Amino acid sequence: MAAPLVYISFPGTAREALGFYADVFGGALSLNSYDDHGRTDGPPDAVAHGVLDGVVSLAGSDTPAGEQSVRCEGLMLSLLGTAEPAILHEWFDKLSVGGSAIDPLVQRPWDGADGQVTDRHGLRWLIGYESKV
Repeated sequence: MAAPLVYISFPGTAREALGFYADVFGGALSLNSYDDHGRTDGPPDAVAHGVLDGVVSLAGSDTPAGEQSVRCEGLMLSLLGTAEPAILHEWFDKLSVGGSAIDPLVQRPWDGADGQVTDRHGLRWLIGYESKV
C-alpha cells in the first residue's frame, strides 16, 4: 500500500514553496503551469500541478480564485526516523530559516530526540529519531 501524498494548495506561492522544499529535502521537482494545462482560471504562469519526488514527497498547486489555500491547525507533517540524525538536524535547520522553531530538535529523556518547526510557508513539521543503543 502506498503512503498518502500530501497535496498543498498554496496562495500563489507554489513555485517558491515547492522549490524551497526541493532545496531542503532534495529530489526531483516538476512544475506545470496553468498555461501548460490549458487553464484560464488564474495567471498563465501559476502552478497548476507540482510534485517533489524524493525521500520526502509533496505535491501542490496555486489556489484558484475563490478557493482556500493551506491553513494548518492541529496538523504536523512527521519525519520521525525518516533519515539519519545528521540529515534530520539539517532539515530542521533549513525548515527553520524564515520560519520558527516551536520546540528545538534535542535529546529527550526517553532516549530519543525530536523537535517541531513551522516553516516559512506555514507547514508544521515534527522531526526526530530514536537514539542508537
